[in-house]
Amino acid sequence: MRQEVELAKAEVRQEATKAGKAAGMFGGAGVAGYFAVLFLSLTIMWAIAELTDLTWLGALVVTLLWAIAGAVLYSRAKKQMALVNPKPEQTIETLKEDAEWARTRSS
Repeated sequence: MRQEVELAKAEVRQEATKAGKAAGMFGGAGVAGYFAVLFLSLTIMWAIAELTDLTWLGALVVTLLWAIAGAVLYSRAKKQMALVNPKPEQTIETLKEDAEWARTRSS
């Protein structure tokens, strides 16, 4: 029984590590999204102020780059989170086998 508990702890720790990485990526996506909104706002401001000049183009390019970074981070985080399995599958299987063994032994 002690081995099953240790196995469960190891599995949960492994899945928590995956979840932590995905959470970090979601955080990065949030920061990138914030900057996208910030630079888009600056772009709109400059575009209105400079209607006929192209000085706002730099800010627009930076905004698009941040938006792309946010989309990439979000996509990677979503894929990483899909890999997380909070159930200790190996432990559950071992416990089922132990229960079956105990049943056949007591019969």
